[in-house]
Amino acid sequence: MMMKDDNASHQAEFGPGFHADGGYVALIDRRTLERECLAHSLGSHHISRRILTFAHLRDWEASKDSIGLPAVVLFYAVHVRDEATSEIAQVVTAVSPAAVVVMSDDENVGAVLDFIALGARGYLPNSVSIDICIQAISLAIAGGRFIPASSLLNIGNVLGLTSHKPLSAVKFTRRQFAIAEALRCGKGNKDIASELNLCESTIKVHVRNIMRKLGATNRTEVAYKLGDIVCER
Repeated sequence: MMMKDDNASHQAEFGPGFHADGGYVALIDRRTLERECLAHSLGSHHISRRILTFAHLRDWEASKDSIGLPAVVLFYAVHVRDEATSEIAQVVTAVSPAAVVVMSDDENVGAVLDFIALGARGYLPNSVSIDICIQAISLAIAGGRFIPASSLLNIGNVLGLTSHKPLSAVKFTRRQFAIAEALRCGKGNKDIASELNLCESTIKVHVRNIMRKLGATNRTEVAYKLGDIVCER
């Protein structure tokens, strides 16, 4: 990966599926080490878009005439509520209509709700894996919103919501229970397959069956409905 000074951008390595005309991923993070490590990780996982990194929004703004708009922006928000919300609002406005996914150390429910209310298309705490990060990028680009299962459960608790179907009423096989617990922890199919020594295609079949038994329409809803499972991190 080619490195430049902190206030400049660089292009990370990318895989053979690169979208030459589909926009790029802009990674804005004032923390040099974390920024470079994440860019390298995304590149090594063959994400199909260029990755350009910037220390600050102003650095991206100085380059936008030559590089155009990104498909999605990954923006690190500081752990100070007022400062974070102000910066996020500026980023969302500056890069519109590109999607913005906020990365933050702040896992407070109120902060997550604030990020989404400001127009962010997703939220990524430091606890998520690189695979989940890539899923969030893809979902944001497609027009969806990404909130980790743990944050969704916390929001549900704050609002006084409960699972629609008690876990005790659902009949899982031993294998399905193991996969359901992994989903509850926010793990991707690749990680689950590796841990259980199964093929990803097999995991996908089990996930579909789990969704059917729970009456869920997506993985996030599965995780929410499995709120009674204790997640051991």
